Amino acid sequence: MTRRQGDRFEVPAPRLAQGISITVISGFGIITMLNVHNAVPGGTLLAACLGAVLVLYAVQFLIASAGARRWSTRRRALALLTQALLTFVPMVWIGMAWGSMAGPLGGSILLLLPARLAWPLYGAVTLTILGWSQVEGAPALEQGYFTISTALTGLVIYGLTRLTDLVREVHAARAEMARMAVMQERLRFARDLHDLLGYSLSTITLKSELIHRLVPVNPERAREEVASVLGVSRQALADVRLVASGYRDMSLEAEAAAVAEVMAAADVQVEVDIDCGRLHPLVDTVLATALREGVTNILRHSKVQSCVITADAEGETVRLTLVNDGVVPQETPRNQGSGSGLGNLRTRLTEIGGTLSAQATREGRFRLVAEAPVRPVTCKVAEAGEESGASVA
Repeated sequence: MTRRQGDRFEVPAPRLAQGISITVISGFGIITMLNVHNAVPGGTLLAACLGAVLVLYAVQFLIASAGARRWSTRRRALALLTQALLTFVPMVWIGMAWGSMAGPLGGSILLLLPARLAWPLYGAVTLTILGWSQVEGAPALEQGYFTISTALTGLVIYGLTRLTDLVREVHAARAEMARMAVMQERLRFARDLHDLLGYSLSTITLKSELIHRLVPVNPERAREEVASVLGVSRQALADVRLVASGYRDMSLEAEAAAVAEVMAAADVQVEVDIDCGRLHPLVDTVLATALREGVTNILRHSKVQSCVITADAEGETVRLTLVNDGVVPQETPRNQGSGSGLGNLRTRLTEIGGTLSAQATREGRFRLVAEAPVRPVTCKVAEAGEESGASVA
């Protein structure tokens, strides 16, 4: 199937390469048939010779096909034996006029046999043609012609067939990479959507419950909370659009401030101490996501009354810690990472060279620790690649 690009139609690379190989091999076959026609008198002998040429090149087309590299040893031996018989047996009666038939046999040997056997046998076929031409007393010019044509024909058939195989492999690898890229993008979208909407919907639920309690006793405060819920819902919509576009940066400090407000609305005592300075944007986003997911899990899976959130930089590591009370025993395994939320966070942190640990303490509290390098691994790899490129240049 052709693809249109601009005003031109482009043939897929595997088909183009295969078409070139078929054309070249067919050209060799036509030249061989013309040589035989000129050297062999007409009649039954000529018909038999032309038939032998057709059979030999039919076998050659089979050997040049994509599936030939997966043939069994017996099938490979049968194909090579057929070509060898069609190459050397007629030479006994016809002589060096049949010598140009040895080229395809050399190419087939290179394609079907291991390299340690193929190249010596390929050389033996070429030297056999040279020796045969000398025995028959052919002029030196013809000796060189038959020997060089045999060697070049074999190399051309081998090279074009292997090139076609490589084009197929590259084309298949590119298709597989495209499929994996789509899968990675789907996973990214799912992670981001879970991390963003899980937090936002939990916040909306908490604030809605607070509004429900405030309406009878404090309508003015309830009105303020309604405005807050509206802001959260608008932010959630904006976050979803950012996820869809693939661009989303978050700030740990800004997220900590938002978390403190949500905790306060849920009547949770919260202590926040963020002292890690300016962070790399990627680290900032991952830690902010960790904070958001951690708070979401706290609000969903515990009867929290107090929570401590700290973040500090020590050497080349930034550490975010969440500690809360109100642990519900049956929810502990889920908080330890079997859920998709903490699993997503562990994946995010691993990608930048960080770690995540989550466990219940003996004091009945739950502790989540997210650690990330000051310089994420992805950036270090990119910088190393740039330095390597500069040194090569």
